[in-house]
Amino acid sequence: MGGVVVDVDTGGVKAPDGGWGWAVLAGCFVITGFSYAFPKAMSVFFKELIREFGVGYSDTAWISSILLAMLYGTGPLCSVLVNRFGCRPVMMVGGLFASLGMILASFSTSIIHIYLCIGVITGLGLALNFQPSLIMLNRYFSEKRPLANGLSAAGSPVALCCLSPLGQLLQDHYGWRGGFLILGGILLNCCVCGALMKPLVAPKTLKAKDLEQDNKEETEKKKKPKAKLLDFSVFKDCGFVIYTVSASIMVLGLFVPPVFVVSYAKELGNEDTKSALLLTILGFIDIFARPTCGVIAGLKWVRPRCVYLLSFAMLFNGITDLVGSQAKDYVSLVVFCIFFGISYGMVGALQFEVLMAIVGTEKFSSAIGLVLLMEAIAVLVGPPGAGRLLDATKNYMWVFLLAGSEVVLSAVVLATCNFLFISNKSSAPADKLDNITVTDNANTELCSKPAEMNDEEEKGEREELEKETKKEEVINELKDEEETDKKKVAEVRPESVTVDSQEVERFLKEPQQNGDMANNPETCL
Repeated sequence: MGGVVVDVDTGGVKAPDGGWGWAVLAGCFVITGFSYAFPKAMSVFFKELIREFGVGYSDTAWISSILLAMLYGTGPLCSVLVNRFGCRPVMMVGGLFASLGMILASFSTSIIHIYLCIGVITGLGLALNFQPSLIMLNRYFSEKRPLANGLSAAGSPVALCCLSPLGQLLQDHYGWRGGFLILGGILLNCCVCGALMKPLVAPKTLKAKDLEQDNKEETEKKKKPKAKLLDFSVFKDCGFVIYTVSASIMVLGLFVPPVFVVSYAKELGNEDTKSALLLTILGFIDIFARPTCGVIAGLKWVRPRCVYLLSFAMLFNGITDLVGSQAKDYVSLVVFCIFFGISYGMVGALQFEVLMAIVGTEKFSSAIGLVLLMEAIAVLVGPPGAGRLLDATKNYMWVFLLAGSEVVLSAVVLATCNFLFISNKSSAPADKLDNITVTDNANTELCSKPAEMNDEEEKGEREELEKETKKEEVINELKDEEETDKKKVAEVRPESVTVDSQEVERFLKEPQQNGDMANNPETCL
């Protein structure tokens, strides 16, 4: 949206695009599944909770809403913790919180207790896992990043296909309390995924030059000011602002249909197991939609224009909601879930890929935290507002119409604003394009920075890089001069020796001119 940024890790380590990155991708797959599937899977227990505590649909909808709000709203906190302690310890602590919340919820005696346990504690734990996993994925993949994002995003539908029937099964055999207790044990796997997040370390070299260069870099890092725990300079990027506004509008209606589709099917007179199967169908379609969209987004022609692909996916999702509002039987709901799964999978595979392309690796940890904070407000309003509308109208049609109109509006904002404000800048003359700085490390690093940046820190870094390159050029010139001087000396020495011997012979052969020296050659020598 604001131009694709060439990613360079802060530690100067190039993304391996494989290796241990596949293990990181597997951990991301599981964490994404837990983070996005749990709020939807909780809808399976809503009917029993309504009977247990005597509350309405809007009250139970607050469970998923608070959980998602914590997942999104604690983004800045997660950014600060990751920048301070690293991804691995934050994720392992988050796994403990996620499990603890579900275990405590099994002993709840009121709906407020469930709000606090599942919504706040479990939501915080999932947030401490979700955001760091995306940061690590962005560090391990660069060229294959769209595919990696698509594969990791596929964890959401896979987990939904498993958790929704599993939740119904646990509820039938052990009740909602036993189901919460078992799900809390399952969430301990977040700690295992956190252990997979190994930090990237530069490979050690035995050459003296590389060791000297590493020492110089360490001294330079000590001189530089410490990195900010939360970088607000991302709001200076017009592309980031457009993305944040459109994503916030989208989230108002994006999560509403999966939360209410099971209750909608039950309202039409379908069995509980049959109704829960709708989420399984949605998730099964979503499994294939996300990796496929990731492959498409990685194509050379599509990747620079992935923001328009995201806007198309959002438009597709909104229109699906509008059409699905007219569903009157189970078959029509199945068709709705198929098309919703395709469009929802496309949005899930592209939303963070577009954000990574806008801000790059260095600012991604802060950018995602700020984006999730803005989206948290919309998440906190969306499902409960739809629940209020359902309680007032007693008709699911208006709920789906509202959700669809919000998603369509976000697609229009994203596409039009990007075309009007960003595309014109990208077609500017070459002197306004990104500056490319090349260093002589083992792996060439490309640092893409806009020429119109007013950030003093970035200007200082640019000046330091220019000074370093000038120093290297001067050193190379001096070395070349020394080598040329050595060659001249080597060439001059033999000639001087031959000249001296010729003069001696000449003096010896000319006795008349040399006088007494010809009679006594030893003195001449």
